[in-house]
Amino acid sequence: MNFATLFGYDDCMKTSNDPSLPPLLPTHRRIGIIGGMGPAATVDLMQKIIDATPATRDQDHVPMVVWNVPQIPERVEHIHDATSPSPAPAMRAAAKALAEAGAEAIAIACNTAHFWAADVEDASGLPLLHIADAALAALAHRPSHATAQPRRILLLATTGTREAGIYSQRAAIAGVALELPDQPTQARISQAIAAVKAGRVEAARASLFPVLTEALAGGVDALLLACTELPIVVGGSKFEAQSVDATAALAEAIVEFSLAASTEAANDTSPRKPARPGTSNPSARTTQPRNHHLGDQVA
Repeated sequence: MNFATLFGYDDCMKTSNDPSLPPLLPTHRRIGIIGGMGPAATVDLMQKIIDATPATRDQDHVPMVVWNVPQIPERVEHIHDATSPSPAPAMRAAAKALAEAGAEAIAIACNTAHFWAADVEDASGLPLLHIADAALAALAHRPSHATAQPRRILLLATTGTREAGIYSQRAAIAGVALELPDQPTQARISQAIAAVKAGRVEAARASLFPVLTEALAGGVDALLLACTELPIVVGGSKFEAQSVDATAALAEAIVEFSLAASTEAANDTSPRKPARPGTSNPSARTTQPRNHHLGDQVA
């Protein structure tokens, strides 16, 4: 018995190519979200998907199946120490369950967990909407990106995301130069992330805001929030305008992918146009080869 049958909603979650029952929402692709890393960040992604959806009624929204399981082992710890418990088995199980529940693509509500992106795609058989692709696309579409002077973009992320090269590898391919914080600054960023996970958002602001003030005063002109806890800290502050919110970018990519079904239904005589990585092409795999041995570490 699969996941959907177990909970009694397999009929309403039939995929669009199932001839036995018309899909419940033929113009919306279902999205599976692997969350719980952490729970507040997962809720933040869900809210941003709702906010990004052009909806006038309930039925216009993106159908989501969310695996919000906080017991997935620590991502940063395993990247630094391969002898610690690996998140891979739990993430593979989550991806498989989401596929069985009718998801047509997977998103991960955690930047560092994209270290196991290939595992997720392999276990689910579905495309992954990659958060780094979405964030870099959002960065490229900022109005100031076209200026003649090179832009200074500061990457704010966990040490695991840095070490694994989750952003640096993709940014290099895109021709985007990212600046990395020095070690004392990185320590303050890590403190802020930990504070959000502990439910202490004000403490997180006390750790992070002096870092952002100093970075902007030093000539940085874009803050890439590459940890899903950080937008929770920065949102509504004076730093928001100069920030690229990776969570919001992923939400936009999710909405684009989900609603693309309605566009394709209206133009079903035309061949499908390829999408930019991480967005609306359900057959596009966005992950690069597994980097489980950290062959391209960030210095």
